[in-house]
Amino acid sequence: MTVVALLSLAVWLWLLLCQGMFWRTDVRLPPRREPQRWPSVAIVVPARDEAAVLPLSLPSLLAQCYPGEVVVHLVDDGSTDGTGALALRLAAEAPGLPLTVSSPGEPDPGWTGKLWALRHGIALARSAPQGEPEYLLLTDADIAHEPDSLRELVAAAESNGLDLVSQMARLRVASFWERLVVPAFVYFFAQLYPFRRINRPAARTAAAAGGCVLLRTETAVRAGVPESIRQAVIDDVSLARAVQAGGGRIWLGLAERVDSVRPYPALSDLWRMVSRSAYAQLRHRPVLLAGTVAGLALVYLAPPLTLAAGLAADRPVAAWAGGLAWLVMTGTYLPMLRYYRLGPALAPLLPFTAFLYLLMTVDSAVQHYRGRGAAWKGRTYPRPSDA
Repeated sequence: MTVVALLSLAVWLWLLLCQGMFWRTDVRLPPRREPQRWPSVAIVVPARDEAAVLPLSLPSLLAQCYPGEVVVHLVDDGSTDGTGALALRLAAEAPGLPLTVSSPGEPDPGWTGKLWALRHGIALARSAPQGEPEYLLLTDADIAHEPDSLRELVAAAESNGLDLVSQMARLRVASFWERLVVPAFVYFFAQLYPFRRINRPAARTAAAAGGCVLLRTETAVRAGVPESIRQAVIDDVSLARAVQAGGGRIWLGLAERVDSVRPYPALSDLWRMVSRSAYAQLRHRPVLLAGTVAGLALVYLAPPLTLAAGLAADRPVAAWAGGLAWLVMTGTYLPMLRYYRLGPALAPLLPFTAFLYLLMTVDSAVQHYRGRGAAWKGRTYPRPSDA
C-alpha cells in the first residue's frame, strides 16, 4: 500500500513538472497581425445525419467576416435525415458565403466515412473555377464559429508561418454527465498531447483537434492528405502526424471562438463517443490496453484508495502520500474546470471520472474483439486486419 501510494505521488509530481505543463489552459491562438493580402479559403464540412445540429452551426460559417475569397463545401455523407436539403434551406434563409452541397456516395473499401467525405470536398475545392484555394478549413458539422473565427485562424497561420492551425472546440457542458465527463476528456487529451510540446518548431509530438483545422492546401498535397490517412479512425492525430512528417509546422490550442453544439445528455452518449475509438488509440494492442488500465489505476484510482486504506490501517505514510497525490491531481484539474466555467467541486471527482474512462476503454477493446470495430452513425469499420 505504501509503495503504491509513493509511486502514485511520484508520477503526479512528474506530470506536474515535466509533462509540458499540460494542465495549463492558456494556450490560445498565437500573436498575430493582419496580412497585407488575405489568402483564399475553402471551408469543407463533412456531414452525416446532422440535421439536429446544423441550424446551430452552418449559419455561423456562412456568416464569417473574412476579407478574402471564401466558399463553403458541405459534403453530405449518405445522410438519411435530410441534412443536404436542410443546408440549402438554411443558406437560402440567411444568405452569406456561397455554399455548395454534394454527396460522394458510399466510401470505397479501406476508407473511413469522414475522410472519404473530406477527400471529396477537398477535390471540389481544388477544382473550383476560381482556382485552388490557398487554405482549407476542415470543420465538423457540429462546430459553431464566431464571425471572426476564420479571420483569426488565417492571421495566426500567416503571421507565424504555420501549415496547420487547430483549435480544440469548447464542448457542451449542459447536462450533469457532460459536466462530469467532458472537461476530463480535454484534460486527458492534453495530458497525452501537451499543447506546448506540439507547438515547438522542432516538435516530435503531433496532434490536432478534428473539429477545427486550418490547413495550407499545398501542405495537404505534399502530405498526401487525406489519401495517406484514409483508414484512420482517429483522423485528427493522424492528419497532424502526416503534416509534420511532410515537413509542415503545426499548432494546437484551446478555442476562444469555436464551440461544439452537439449534445451528449446521457452517459450512454458520452460512452459511445469515447469507446468507439479508445482501443484504436492503443493501436489495438492488448499489451497497451493492459498498460493503460494499470496506468489509470495507479495514477487516478490509487490516490483516494490509498488515502482511505492508509487511514483505516493506520499507515500514515500511505495516507499522506495518497492524499498529497490526490491533492496534486485535483489542483491540475482546476484550470480545465475554470476554462469550462464550472465550479471547483467537480475536481475531487476526477478519480471517479477516470474510472469511467477505464471502463469505456475496456469496452472499446471488447467491441473490437467481437468484430464490431469502430462504429459511428450506422457505420461500423472493420478491424485493421480485415480491412
